[in-house]
Amino acid sequence: MLILRLSNLSLLVLFPIAWFAPLLRAGLLPLFGLSEISVISGMQSLWGTDVFLALLVTALALLAPYLKTIGLALVHFRLASPRILGALHILGKMAMADVFLIALYIVVVKGVGMATVETAWGLYLFTACILASLVLGTLTERRIRRGRTR
Repeated sequence: MLILRLSNLSLLVLFPIAWFAPLLRAGLLPLFGLSEISVISGMQSLWGTDVFLALLVTALALLAPYLKTIGLALVHFRLASPRILGALHILGKMAMADVFLIALYIVVVKGVGMATVETAWGLYLFTACILASLVLGTLTERRIRRGRTR
């Protein structure tokens, strides 16, 4: 359980790094006008153009994964009931939706041919954090279920 705890706590540091890391590099992007786009810089641009999409990205990219990580830490340290794991699993899936939105955005921009788009290391870090969170949630669930049957 110690490894699960430490791994989950490391996500509290890695998620903010992933939010500020470059997700992609774009040559000509009318919406953003940036050469490197991170989750944070993308959200800042969205707030000026599309508030609903900015709220969606904020919920999926920032709130969902961080709340899940905090909730999982609370379960690990027995400060919250394991019954919240179902809700935390849903938060993890919501966070994965943000990775899908970013990937879809890259495909659309490349398909239109108006811009040159390259993925950057932040996209891989952000995706790895989301996937690690999903795996940690699943392993925690299994560990708790195994402990109950004994």
